[in-house]
Amino acid sequence: MESVVKTAWEKSKLLVKGLIIGAIALLLLIPAYFVKEVIIEREKRQEEVYKEVSSKWASDQTLTGPVLHIPYTEVVNVTNQNGVQEKRTTKYLYLLPESLQVDALAVPEKRKRGIFQVMLYSADLQLNGSFDLRQINELRIDPALIHWNDAYLSIGLTDLSGLQNPPLLNWKDTGINLKSGTREGSFLKETLVAPVSIAADEKISFSTRLEVNGSRNLQFVPAGNETTVKMRSAWPDPSFTGTILPKHVISDSGFTANWKALAHTRNFPQTWTQDTYHKLDATAFGVDLHIPVNGYQKTLRSVKYALLCIVLTFAGFFLIETNNKKSVHPFHYGLIGVALILFYTLLLSFTEYIGFNAAYLVASVAVIGLIAWFVKSLLALSRPAILVGLILVLVYAYVFTTLQLNDYSLIMGSVGLFLALAVIMKFSKKIQW
Repeated sequence: MESVVKTAWEKSKLLVKGLIIGAIALLLLIPAYFVKEVIIEREKRQEEVYKEVSSKWASDQTLTGPVLHIPYTEVVNVTNQNGVQEKRTTKYLYLLPESLQVDALAVPEKRKRGIFQVMLYSADLQLNGSFDLRQINELRIDPALIHWNDAYLSIGLTDLSGLQNPPLLNWKDTGINLKSGTREGSFLKETLVAPVSIAADEKISFSTRLEVNGSRNLQFVPAGNETTVKMRSAWPDPSFTGTILPKHVISDSGFTANWKALAHTRNFPQTWTQDTYHKLDATAFGVDLHIPVNGYQKTLRSVKYALLCIVLTFAGFFLIETNNKKSVHPFHYGLIGVALILFYTLLLSFTEYIGFNAAYLVASVAVIGLIAWFVKSLLALSRPAILVGLILVLVYAYVFTTLQLNDYSLIMGSVGLFLALAVIMKFSKKIQW
């Protein structure tokens, strides 16, 4: 009976050990999850720093307008016990420019708060354009009911605290001060306003210059029937955002971008009344002066490959120890797994100081060297240690390449797993199960 049990154990011990190693690999996902949470927490901290710094400088800026606000009297016949009576209510109509040209210069500035970086900018915005008041006729409002002398112009800006100098509006060759605040009938939250003189069927040219501070993102609402925006900056890594992509040139010394938007490409009209609502900023476009290569995002993505790295390393080590007729305790597999998890904490720590690519090299060299030394100590042989080190080099090189190729990550993952399975199948044939 004892010999039967011994024979059964001899035949099944490799299978049992394989199952134990598999269980260890799955248990290591628990610390991998906590590493992932640390990465998310650090990324949130970076966003908190951004909000803190931008609150003292200025937030993302979106330029909306200019918009003409023109009051008019709405006359409605109301039937009551006294018969039919007129009810008069003052409402507003809104008119957008016939043409709008924006010439923008954004001067980027990186600020540091501890180990975190925040992108700020100072923008010089030159606005030119014209209003065609004949478009009001489309609303079929009696010109006699329009209060031409009470009209005002407003320009929307997300954060008026970023305004550097009091702007001056050139209207009919007359200078008018633009002041911050909101007035009756305005649908914009943060605005610069100025009273203007207008008349029916008039065509008026305007211009103004805004000097504003902002953080990271600068966008423009295509308010004109034809809107053109020309932008230039010394920042070499722009990310173009919004509903329209520009024609652009990017170099190491900066970029230039040109947008052109026509009225038919947006979801709001050229003129409308207070009775309807349109969300103008939904059609905004612009640029994000972001700091390239978000190390937290790449580190977070690399953690998703933790199980793959652990399984391939364990499988390779298991085949090596079996072929060399050596027996390694599962506890030692656990220590190797812990070293593989520590790779991600090293990667996160060094990324915050030297960038993702350099940190990946440092962390991978440290972990590969530690595990290779440990394997050599366990098996008292150099060749298995070299093989394990080579496996880790291939695994980390494969993961790094996959992280760099966003568009091809799926095919890289599929091909890599297929080749890894083929290698394991080839060498597993030598094992006497």
